Amino acid sequence: MHFGSLVAALGSYLEAKARGGRWLVRMEDVDAPRCKPEHADAILRTLDAFGFEWDGPVMVQSQRTARYREVLEQLKTLGTVYPCGCTRSELEGAPAGVDGAPVYPGTCRNGLPAGKSARAWRLRVAGDIDFDDAVQGRQHQDLSQDVGDCVLLRADGYFAYQLAVVVDDADQGIDHVVRGADLIHSTARQIYLQRLLGYPTPAYAHLPVAVDATGAKLSKQTLAQPVDTHAPASALFAAARFLGQNPPEECRLASADFWPWAFANWQLNKVPRVAAMPIKENL
Repeated sequence: MHFGSLVAALGSYLEAKARGGRWLVRMEDVDAPRCKPEHADAILRTLDAFGFEWDGPVMVQSQRTARYREVLEQLKTLGTVYPCGCTRSELEGAPAGVDGAPVYPGTCRNGLPAGKSARAWRLRVAGDIDFDDAVQGRQHQDLSQDVGDCVLLRADGYFAYQLAVVVDDADQGIDHVVRGADLIHSTARQIYLQRLLGYPTPAYAHLPVAVDATGAKLSKQTLAQPVDTHAPASALFAAARFLGQNPPEECRLASADFWPWAFANWQLNKVPRVAAMPIKENL
């Protein structure tokens, strides 16, 4: 876990506890080639070392393939998905959508062209989606123009995040989603899929993403350093300040002082209404 992950964990945890709710941990390892069990174990150990307490068992996406396949078959019956034979290289010239990925041009939307065989399954999207985000404000997305038909089952046989997270949220009874603003452009597609499947739509709050001096999001790809489990109070203090809260200086020294203050003083409306922010604290 790096500082950006800690920010998302802290914001979601405190918002759940402030509402008297449950805080659930889910291992979103649906992209199995990039995930290793030891990484998941390390995350859980870090959360525990920092004083987080999750409710119920940890859900693991890589163990839910049969459930995702069941829902995909349901979508096939509804006629809302279709097989796609396009390769990534064939889409490189397509205009970029709001999330930076190519907007699918609809090559296979009305049937596989001659010479193409099915590689993936795409969701047929249409219309506009509007929702109110508790941090980022009113959001609008024209699905066809802004993101296009999205992949639900990839060519390598793995299910996409967009399907997995919608099914998991419904199965776990999630009514509030608090996560990083790097995922806000996925939300409209997820709401669209929820409506197709008759699932309730949670309330959303997208927190600012921590970025480095170059403006790049903290991640493994940008070599973000893991948080120090030997000094949790300092990192928790910095994460709270990043989220617009103002913990007293003594909270920087001991987790035993930080957590009671955080539970008593958390206010979501103080979180900066920006998509990304640089880190100002010394970690």
